[in-house]
Amino acid sequence: MPSKQLKKEQRKLYTSLAGELVIMAGTVMLAYYFEYTDTFSVHVQGFFCYDTTYTKPYLGPEDSSAVPPVLLYAVVAGLPTLLITITETVLFLVQYTSKEFDRSEKTVATGDCCYLNPLVRRTFRFLGVYTFGLFTVDIFVNAGQVVTGNLAPYFLTVCKPNYTALGCQQALRYISHQEACTGNQDDILRARKTFPSKEAALSIYAALYLAMYVTCTVQAKGTRLAKPVLSLGLMCLAFLTGLNRVAEYRNHWSDVIAGFIIGTAIATFLVVCVVHNFKGKLLLSEESPQEQRPNTAMLNMGRVESPLEKYIASQVMHCAFSHISRTSVTPRVPL
Repeated sequence: MPSKQLKKEQRKLYTSLAGELVIMAGTVMLAYYFEYTDTFSVHVQGFFCYDTTYTKPYLGPEDSSAVPPVLLYAVVAGLPTLLITITETVLFLVQYTSKEFDRSEKTVATGDCCYLNPLVRRTFRFLGVYTFGLFTVDIFVNAGQVVTGNLAPYFLTVCKPNYTALGCQQALRYISHQEACTGNQDDILRARKTFPSKEAALSIYAALYLAMYVTCTVQAKGTRLAKPVLSLGLMCLAFLTGLNRVAEYRNHWSDVIAGFIIGTAIATFLVVCVVHNFKGKLLLSEESPQEQRPNTAMLNMGRVESPLEKYIASQVMHCAFSHISRTSVTPRVPL
C-alpha cells in the first residue's frame, strides 16, 4: 500500500509539472508569434489630411531613445532575478544558522513523494510566476496593438503621404487605404503599433511585482523606511519610463496610461491570487517529514505534571473517596 500511494503521488506531481510546462511553453510561443512574425496582421487605421495629432517629429528608431529596448529588457529581466535570488538566499542563510537541525532534514515536502530544498523551491516559484507574467503582459500589449492599430504621434512624419495625389484639398478628408503612405514600411508598421505602450506596461509590471515582493517578504528590523524607499523608487523609474515615451513623441498619454493599467492589473493578480502575497512556507520553519511521524518511544514516557495539576488531581481523588465511603457504609440497626 505505501508503494502504491507513493507512485500515485509521484504521478500527480509529474502531471502537475507537465501541465505547468505546457502552459508556459504555449505562452512563450504565443508571445513569439506576436512579436517576431506576421501571423497576426495589424489593423490599418485611417487618418485625416494634415492632422496635427500625428505630425510630431520622428526622433529616430527605438535604439536612439533615452530608454532603449535593450536597456529596458535587461533591467526588467535581470533586476528581479538578481533581487529575488539574493533576498531568498539571505533569508535562507539567516534562518539556517538560527536553527539546530541536521542538514539532511532541512527540506520541504513537495506532495508526499519528493523533497526539495526550500531555497530552490521558493526562488523558482517566485521567478517562474514573474516570468510567466512578463510574457502575459507582452501578449496583452501586442494583442491590443494588433487589434487597434492606433497611430503614433509621428505617424504622418514617417508615412509621408502624397496629399496632392490623395486629393487633400481640404483637411477634413479621411484617408483609410494603406497605400497612402510612401515612407519606410518598417517605420510605418511600427508607428501603427502604439496602443497600449509596451514599455510602460513592462516597466510598471516589474516595478510593482518587486515592490510587493520586498514589502511582503523582508521583515527584518530596521527596514521600516528602507522598504518604502526601495518600492517607491522602483515605481518612480517606471513612471519616468512612461513620461519619456510621451516626451519623445513615441506614444500618446492614452497609450502610456493603458500600459500602466495592464501591467498593474497583471502584477496584482499574480501576487494576490497565485503566490498569495509571497506567503509560502518560510524556509526552515516547518517540520521535516521525520519530525512529523509519531515517536512511539516518547508516547511510553510519563507526562510531567505541574504543581497546579497535582493539586487539582489530589482534590478530585479526595472528593471521590469521600463520596464512596459515604455511600458504601450503611449504619447498623440495634436489635
